[in-house]
Amino acid sequence: MTKEATAVPTEREALDAYSTTVTSVAERVLPAVASLRVGRTGRGGGAGSAVVITPDGFLVTSAHVVAQGGSASASFLNGSEYDVEVVGADPLSDLAIARALGATLDPVHIGNAEHLRVGQLVVAVGNPLGFSGSVTSGVVSGLGRSLATADGNGHRRFVEDVIQTDAALNPGNSGGALADWKARLIGVNTAVAGMGLGLAVPINATTQAILAALMRKGRVRRAYLGIAGGTRALAPAAAQRLGRKAGVEVQEVVSGSPAAAAGLQGGDVIVSVGESAVAKAGDLQRLMVEGRIGSKLPLTILRGDRTVIVDVVPAELT
Repeated sequence: MTKEATAVPTEREALDAYSTTVTSVAERVLPAVASLRVGRTGRGGGAGSAVVITPDGFLVTSAHVVAQGGSASASFLNGSEYDVEVVGADPLSDLAIARALGATLDPVHIGNAEHLRVGQLVVAVGNPLGFSGSVTSGVVSGLGRSLATADGNGHRRFVEDVIQTDAALNPGNSGGALADWKARLIGVNTAVAGMGLGLAVPINATTQAILAALMRKGRVRRAYLGIAGGTRALAPAAAQRLGRKAGVEVQEVVSGSPAAAAGLQGGDVIVSVGESAVAKAGDLQRLMVEGRIGSKLPLTILRGDRTVIVDVVPAELT
């Protein structure tokens, strides 16, 4: 047998390498993932997961998990259990911060979803269907997705720039960890969109700023346009004329929203907000900061083959 032949890993060796990676991630992330119970089970209460992000007990979870309010508790695989205070929630990102009272915990390492690539290995850790400490693995199936949600007042919201994965998610996984191969938290699992299709809110500069605001103030003041959108490549002529390759296509406009009042339409492609170019939903989300609320904001859009300036006045997200 030649050296070249012996250098090719066998099927079993390749599987062992995959298994070793997933096992390593699970061992490092599982201690930082809690089973979160909110309210009274059977009386409108809910259950989900949460992830330790600071040694003094701050946990990140999904806003919809804690939306019902009431008392909460977090339990860990080592048998420890703590009363939990919900510090704040941001429905637009579907992120929330809670705190395990009197706890000293081992936090997960924080990653950056901006570096993710389609096809990359990810591991989901949570408590689906009441099965504590469950681990599934898969790949990043897509990036930059939009997820429609609803708040308790019946208003439609859109969580932008979510990660799509085929790692199996089930009810109870919400608020749990999506980790990369180095066991870094790169997403917070938020929804099951269909068989083999799970969604997670990315951990990046934008969402870390949201989490920091929730920890400090218990809320995030956000400007609100009222669209769902995704990345769309520009036609060569438009790309050359505008000096950029992509924009944010408006896929849906919320009725009664600032975007609707400004006349935005499905199919419009937003290429800049003020002086800032946008190429994906996350770019747009990052610009919807507190200072934009109530101020006229020009959007440069492509509508068919025309370039149009539309003035919109973002409202405060309530």
